Amino acid sequence: MERIAFHLRIEEGKREAYRSEHEDVSTALEEAYLGSDAGLETYSVFEKDGHVFGYMEVEDPEVIREVMEESEAQADWDEVMEPILVDEDDPWMDEVYRMC
Repeated sequence: MERIAFHLRIEEGKREAYRSEHEDVSTALEEAYLGSDAGLETYSVFEKDGHVFGYMEVEDPEVIREVMEESEAQADWDEVMEPILVDEDDPWMDEVYRMC
């Protein structure tokens, strides 16, 4: 199992919109992730003061990245998030420490 994470920033004044959209994430998006061959075990999203941290435990990170880049459900979600999130070239984070 591999751990992967990303960091995004919310546009100024869009924090409530970001949180509101996550109250009803589409079933199609969840199915795209869970139905992939990535072996997704955990996917959590955290937010504080406009900073978003996403964390996944997954068997095959490349498959999840493909889902994020190629699935229609992700493209639809990206349209919803486009006016809310700051555009980032590379949101992926490096793991620098792990306990246990």
